Amino acid sequence: MPEDTYIQQRKADHITINLEKDVDSSLQNGLEAYHFRHNALPEINLSDVDCTTELFGRKLGIPLLISSMTGGTEQARQINRSLAVAVQHHHLSMGVGSQRVGIEQPELMSTFKVREIAPDILLFANLGAIQLNYTYTVEHCLTAVDTLEADALILHLNALQEALMEDGNTHFNGLLKKIEQVCRRLPVPVVVKEVGWGISAEVARQLADAGVRAIDVAGAGGTSWSEVERHRSPTEIGRQTAAAFKGWGIPSAQALVEVHAALPKMPVIASGGIRDGVEGAKCLALGASLVGMARPFLQAVSESEQALDERIAIFKRQLRVSMFAAGAKDLKELSADKLTT
Repeated sequence: MPEDTYIQQRKADHITINLEKDVDSSLQNGLEAYHFRHNALPEINLSDVDCTTELFGRKLGIPLLISSMTGGTEQARQINRSLAVAVQHHHLSMGVGSQRVGIEQPELMSTFKVREIAPDILLFANLGAIQLNYTYTVEHCLTAVDTLEADALILHLNALQEALMEDGNTHFNGLLKKIEQVCRRLPVPVVVKEVGWGISAEVARQLADAGVRAIDVAGAGGTSWSEVERHRSPTEIGRQTAAAFKGWGIPSAQALVEVHAALPKMPVIASGGIRDGVEGAKCLALGASLVGMARPFLQAVSESEQALDERIAIFKRQLRVSMFAAGAKDLKELSADKLTT
């Protein structure tokens, strides 16, 4: 199969598998260990609870990121556009899927473009960091950002996923220096994220020293991309190898706490198995600047735009009520002292 056709097929496979198969990690996200201290007398009005925030010059109605998912196919185009309409309406942030297919087949880059229908959102371009070790340069990163009119670039790390693919890109040696070069030369902030196995404090410090402006810990507890690759593998060796990693990774809560403690001034995005606004509130109390979710919104938008709008509204309502019942009138007051373990 030609390389360009293969990449498109992989994109389509990822959507189908995420919608139709059980690809959850066997690990919990770790947030079950934390509970809000209920405030029976909050001394605030629910209507006065302020969930707004700001990041990279964009104001958000609530600190929610619809995390990077897809692009490169006609189905992905429709998903991205529907997501963008909802993100614009609710004043959220959004990332697109890896734009590699658009870089290598420019006619497909339009499947990622949403700025015309979402002019005010915080929008993240996205490329696999490993591509910097496979001929990609700062110019490719600029193309990804410029074609989307994005506010920032996500470079995602997926070493384990690449190792489980039949023809994965596994030459990770020297990648940090390449990331540093992009951070120095790109005119927009660079964010680094995992894809579901978490980022440790040690790696976060290395990335911060390289000039990365924010980190999405993307911990274990949600979609396991080893499980996705198990379903994609054409061989029994591949399937059984991938199956052994269903419980791999740093749980999301642990990764968030570690990274925030190591880099208290660094914006941290908490993602990885976050399912509702109560868990989102826990992440924010533990130091997250944004909460990222992907598959719940993919499932909703695949049902209908109304289902997507309702799913966002539910999260927003859950977050607001969590803050009210914890006695936090705004995100600054939603701090770790509101939690108990």
